[in-house]
Amino acid sequence: MTNRAAPHLLPVFARSDLGFERGEGCWLIATNGERYLDFTSGVAVNALGHAHPALVSALQEQATKLWHMSNLFQSPDGERLAARLCNESFADFVFFCNSGAEALECVIKVVRRYHAAKGHPDRYRMITFEGAFHGRTLATLAATGSAKYLEGFGPPMEGFDQVAHGDLDAVKKAIGPQTAGILIEPIQGEGGVRSATPAFLKALRQLCDERRLLLAFDEVQTGMGRTGDLFAYRRLGVEPDVMSLAKALGGGFPIGACLATAEAASGMTPGSHGSTFGGNPLAISAANAVLDVMLKPGFFDHVQRMSLLLKQKLASVIDRHGDIVSEVRGEGLLIGIKAVVPSGDLVAALREEKLLTVGAGDNVVRFLPPLIVTEAEIEDSVGRLERACTVLSGNKRAAS
Repeated sequence: MTNRAAPHLLPVFARSDLGFERGEGCWLIATNGERYLDFTSGVAVNALGHAHPALVSALQEQATKLWHMSNLFQSPDGERLAARLCNESFADFVFFCNSGAEALECVIKVVRRYHAAKGHPDRYRMITFEGAFHGRTLATLAATGSAKYLEGFGPPMEGFDQVAHGDLDAVKKAIGPQTAGILIEPIQGEGGVRSATPAFLKALRQLCDERRLLLAFDEVQTGMGRTGDLFAYRRLGVEPDVMSLAKALGGGFPIGACLATAEAASGMTPGSHGSTFGGNPLAISAANAVLDVMLKPGFFDHVQRMSLLLKQKLASVIDRHGDIVSEVRGEGLLIGIKAVVPSGDLVAALREEKLLTVGAGDNVVRFLPPLIVTEAEIEDSVGRLERACTVLSGNKRAAS
């Protein structure tokens, strides 16, 4: 990984020596003309693949009309998108922004403001979980709580109490007079594709109801079809009070959202929050086009079928290459493979086979294909994984 090909970009990314000029569905075409099967999807962003005709058409049409007009004025298309998201979810209100981190900032502010408006400004702390990833702003870094992301940025922002993932007793012990809410990802993506059990999430919901806390779900990665339904919580039987969305919401165009019930949002009054670019017409047109596609009958059935096929095929690879890969995790098309070798070695070997994947915590490699992936492309990806495992097995034997 290197940054030498981009000398004027701030060197905060370890970039590979690989660039792309265009994409078609589940495929990316490199600047040298080689084709790569994209099971990264911009890290769960390109849910409809590359150059999807519905998205292309929507953006082309909107680009000839209006790009930006400020949130000082009405947004009929934005109101339509908000209504659609509310109709498909627990929420009554939506705030549009530009990224997952911004969506989480809004979630945090909604939770804190709720208690302040009730006369309890001292209730501002949120319980979060080890292995989480909530963003790169100072507040969301503090919510994430990972030392490697916090290093060098001064004292972490106050107000977050991190506990072990899945430990209900630890959650109960962490609740105090200043606790305002609980923030959790239904499935930790960056943290290693670790799922919270339905029983644990139901217990958190009950705790929040009993202690008058707000339950917040971070669905930046799990939302918009990634787990086999529009939102992961719909498959779990637990409704949050507040939820963040981003990544796939615009299918590749930057847009994030904070969804909330009327009660949870009761403290958010004019002037309490804002965004210059949030919900601009181009982003709104992209997100409405994404919903047009995803809400068609059979879309999520397809995601679930492809998920089952991919899991079955990956399990067969583990049976044959247990020295390289050991476990399949995840739901829908948010799939993780726990590696026996360093996960970076597996990602690199797959890239040599022209299959793009992305690493995660706990030595896991994520398979995040576009949700429109076909059975043939699933088969193709597993063949490439098989070849990569064979190469890595040979390397291990040669080194021993």
